Amino acid sequence: MTYARHELVDDLKTIPLMPSWVTSARPETSEDVAFLSGAALSHLHLVVNRDDVPQTLLRARLALRTAEACLTHQGRPERAADLRDAVAFLQLGDGPGPAGEICLSWFRAVERPVTVGAMHRALPDLDPELIANWLDTGQGPPVARAASVLQAVLADRPRDPASALILADAALAQALAWSHVLPLLALGLKRAELRKLGEELRLACYQAISAGVLEAMREATDLARRAARLYAVAPKLRAKGSDEAVALFLSRDAVAPSALTSLRSDRAARRFCDRLVELGAVRELSGRDTFRLYGV
Repeated sequence: MTYARHELVDDLKTIPLMPSWVTSARPETSEDVAFLSGAALSHLHLVVNRDDVPQTLLRARLALRTAEACLTHQGRPERAADLRDAVAFLQLGDGPGPAGEICLSWFRAVERPVTVGAMHRALPDLDPELIANWLDTGQGPPVARAASVLQAVLADRPRDPASALILADAALAQALAWSHVLPLLALGLKRAELRKLGEELRLACYQAISAGVLEAMREATDLARRAARLYAVAPKLRAKGSDEAVALFLSRDAVAPSALTSLRSDRAARRFCDRLVELGAVRELSGRDTFRLYGV
């Protein structure tokens, strides 16, 4: 295991940077926009299966940001800290509230491989047959297919942009043969652009994908470094159950000490989290003295 961890640290040097001609280009035509969007996706494709990038954590972190973007589209005030609180301390039978429901939908959408069943788990209010029909709506290249699904869902559910964006990103993942949804569209789409149709919506989606890929690449690179740091300090953790706890940090956006059930007690879990902060392996995310949340 130590050897594998050293490999991860060394591999960080080989994470490919986005070519400058993709990030600095100023497209003049819709064909230029589509081409650059495809180039960005092709580059991201090199990263989505890398072992040195904690893929589960990357999807969760992007899901949180996308949920925040969806709430902004709806004019709601909740931000990442509010969403973390809404879902991290849920007890059996609790309701997370409207904002928390959107966040949970995104977290569930990225947890499992893309199937109609997985999308129904994320969006339980939608009929599975209807989900399947929407996902079959799109034709053509991946982004055009995603735009078609987005338009079709919004036509039927104009007040539910979050579901439309989840299914559009699912269609994109299917078209790219990615195993899981990777939230991208909402990271670049503006609220007004969700009212566009046809070619205008497709163009907006191409532009949104380029912006979303850039954010995903920045997050992937940052998380790869942070994961390498966590792997490096893991041998110093003597607590029984620490391996399971470390694995949880690499799969969740935020972790409450109470979720670290592999450790002996809540007190041991809190001490474990504080130790990771001291070692520079995780961060305290809430800024509170109690009910704290930690994340890579």
